[in-house]
Amino acid sequence: MREEDFEKLIDQALKELPEKIFREMENVAITVEKRPSSEQLRETGIRSGGLLLGLYQGIPKTKWGRGFGGNLPDKITIFQEPIEILAGSEDRVLEILKNTIFHEIAHHFGFDEKSIRELERKRTSKQK
Repeated sequence: MREEDFEKLIDQALKELPEKIFREMENVAITVEKRPSSEQLRETGIRSGGLLLGLYQGIPKTKWGRGFGGNLPDKITIFQEPIEILAGSEDRVLEILKNTIFHEIAHHFGFDEKSIRELERKRTSKQK
């Protein structure tokens, strides 16, 4: 998939977020990279050959305090190749992007992996 087409799908996935979530996001940049670096894989504990779909780097909103300001934006990186591999076809890319972006934004709001998995279960059951 061309990077421009992939980025359009990211925009579509963001537009489909609940408006309340989108409104509350602050100081967040979303970027696209082809694949994670070996350092990013190592930092997240993913072994070689594993798939890292997205990565949140920043200070969660729950950690913001008095005097918070002037910081660089938080960064959500979406990795195109792992998402395409997992999707298997272009038809499934948007679905995986929605889930990945939801997951990484949850980190921005201070959720840990365990809490995010529970949110994802609830979200999936509502969609059925």
